[in-house]
Amino acid sequence: MIILPKPDIFPSEITPKAIFEQRRAFLQKAGFGVVAGSVALFTHPLTAQAEKLAKSASQSRPKFSGIKKSAFSTSEKLTEYDDVTSYNNFYEFGTDKSEPAIHSKLFKAHPWTVSIEGEVKKPKTISIEDIYKLAPLEERIYRMRCVEGWSMVIPWVGLPLAQLIKWAEPTGNAKYVEFVSLADKQQMPGVNLPILDWPYTEGLRMDEAMHPLTLMAVGLYGEVLPNQNGAPMRLVVPWKYGFKGAKSIVKIRFTEKMPVSSWMKAGPREYGFYANVNPNVEHPRWSQSTEKRIGAGLFAGRIKTQMFNGYAEQVGQIYAGLDLRKNF
Repeated sequence: MIILPKPDIFPSEITPKAIFEQRRAFLQKAGFGVVAGSVALFTHPLTAQAEKLAKSASQSRPKFSGIKKSAFSTSEKLTEYDDVTSYNNFYEFGTDKSEPAIHSKLFKAHPWTVSIEGEVKKPKTISIEDIYKLAPLEERIYRMRCVEGWSMVIPWVGLPLAQLIKWAEPTGNAKYVEFVSLADKQQMPGVNLPILDWPYTEGLRMDEAMHPLTLMAVGLYGEVLPNQNGAPMRLVVPWKYGFKGAKSIVKIRFTEKMPVSSWMKAGPREYGFYANVNPNVEHPRWSQSTEKRIGAGLFAGRIKTQMFNGYAEQVGQIYAGLDLRKNF
């Protein structure tokens, strides 16, 4: 008899205690019993139709042309497209990693506009098509590390966030940039549950936002960004944990004070403002010293996590003098 080793159970597949308790309280108030075992968070009324679409003949996504290859890219092996687009954190569409790909099928990411607010000379609204034109689109192959212990290597398509910031003309009072995601109860079933304080918000210090590595992604693998990956526009900060990457952004707000993000509100002991990848600072419920590369195979071992996710040479200096254990 051949006994196969038990596959890793990612911490990402274990519901955080605070979220579990919020979910249980909601279900009880709504008149649902708490069922033992693993059950889906919800059944979206459009799920059957979405699954039918998913099973139909594959529909080619619009592709970008004339994409510039970026020198910032890593040469590591890419994570397969199917893994990148089927294993997602996007709580607006479900807490299970497979749910966003199903529940976002009918999400309408076009037309789309983004509101520029706060400490700017003139508040503005810009369409996603005009954002495409702010700078030549680049393909950047970035390592991406999730706080729960898994990682990917993704070929993003986007433009430097710095270009969008320059266009926005922030005032001298702008010390931080806050990103606000769409919270549409009709299209996003997860927003109907008190999992987080909706809408999802995240933030960066101005020097982080202006850093050349910080990307406003509008696509991946040369194609327009899939819904489950944050269409039509999401933030990518490769030296930080994945939850910093706000998806389906509708507002960019420049502020003088540090924004309080959704995960900081939900679990301040576990999720800090900086969220820099740091193998030396443990999460309260698991170690951050190693990671599992998605798609590497059943027998692939865990790999050592690098400081700043391997981007220490590029970004380490902007945190000089900052205690990264306290400012996690």
